[in-house]
Amino acid sequence: MRFTDTLPTPSAEALAHSAQLAERIRIAIIANGGSIPFREFMRMALYEPGLGYYVAGSRKIGKDGDFITAPEISPLFSQCLANQCAQVLTELGGGDVLELGAGSGIMAADMLARLEALHCLPERYLILDLSPELRDRQRQTLQRHVPHLLARVEWLERLPETPLRGVIVGNEVLDAMPVELFTLVDGDRVIRQVEIQGDGFDLVPVEGHYTSEFNPNLPGWMRSMADSLAAGVLLLIDYGYEQADYYRPDRTQGTLICHYQHRVHDNPLIYPGLQDITASVDFTAVAHAGLDVGFTLGGYTTQAAFLASNALETLFIDALQTNPADQYKLAQQIRTLSLPSEMGERFKVIGLNKGVAFTWQGFALASQQHRL
Repeated sequence: MRFTDTLPTPSAEALAHSAQLAERIRIAIIANGGSIPFREFMRMALYEPGLGYYVAGSRKIGKDGDFITAPEISPLFSQCLANQCAQVLTELGGGDVLELGAGSGIMAADMLARLEALHCLPERYLILDLSPELRDRQRQTLQRHVPHLLARVEWLERLPETPLRGVIVGNEVLDAMPVELFTLVDGDRVIRQVEIQGDGFDLVPVEGHYTSEFNPNLPGWMRSMADSLAAGVLLLIDYGYEQADYYRPDRTQGTLICHYQHRVHDNPLIYPGLQDITASVDFTAVAHAGLDVGFTLGGYTTQAAFLASNALETLFIDALQTNPADQYKLAQQIRTLSLPSEMGERFKVIGLNKGVAFTWQGFALASQQHRL
C-alpha cells in the first residue's frame, strides 16, 4: 500500500456507477439548501443503498480489491483471535460468536477451523454484513475451507433481537463508520460541509489551520453492542490512537484517508462509491462509550502484543512443522502483523466485558489501558 496523488482511471462502467451516486448526493445537497455535513457525504459514499462502496457489488478486499486486511495476510491472525475466543467461550460454558463485517469470509473460516481443533466450537457463528456480494463470497469461502462447519454459520442483516452469550468481534469495523469533519476556528469546532463544485464536490471553505474528525455515532453504536450481548465480550481490532495522540497539535490534517486499488490518498470527495474512506479510531472515545453503557474494560494493547499473548509463536512453529517449505512466507506474514513499522503498533486491540469477569489472556504480556 502506498500513498500517492496519482490514481488509476476507473473503467467506464465504474465511472457510470459513481456518476449515479454523485447525482444522488447532489440531490441531497440541493434539498438541504446547498450543502450537507461531511458525515452525510461519507455515509452516502459508503452505504447508500445499491450504490455505496460497502453495499454495491465490486470486490474490495484482497489483491483484486482496494486493500488487504490482517485475516487476508495470514491465517495466524485469525487463529490467535480464535484462541482468545476459546478462552471466553470456556469461561461462559459455551456460547456464540458474532462477527461484524466478515469481509471475504476467510477470518470466519480460519477461526472456525481453529476452534474446532481446540474442541471449543461456538454453538453458532453469526455474521452481520450489509453487502449481498460479500455474503455470497463469505459462503463460498466457508464452503471451500470448512464445508462440514457451514451448518453452524448464520447470516444476519441486523443485530440479533435476542441478546447472545459469547463474543462479538469486529476487525476493522470502527474505521469505516462515517465521521464528522471539523476545523478549529478561534478555538471552536466548525463542522465541515460539502457543497457542489462544478461536476464534483468540495468542502465549504473555513478559516482555520487544524482539521480533524470525531465519530458522533459511536455512543449509539456501543449501546447497540451492549444491548446485543447478554453476557460475554466485545473484541475490536483497528488502526488508531489514544485520544491524546489522536489530537496531537502537530496532527493538523486529521487522520482521514482513502483506499483505491491499493493506493492511499487524501481526497474523499472524488469517485464516490468507488473508493474506501476511513478515519483512524479514537480508542479513548471507544473505551468511554463502552463504560457509559455498562461494559467494563477488559484490556487494551497493540496488535503485536495481543497476538503474542495468544500464542502467535506457537502457531507459527506448528505451521512450520506442517509445511516447512513455507518458512519464508510465514515469517513475512508475522513481520507484517507484528512489526511496529507495519501493523504491529499501528493497530490496537480493545476488549470490553459484560456480565463476565476474567483476566484476558490477550492482554497478559503488555496491557496498555493506562494510556486511555
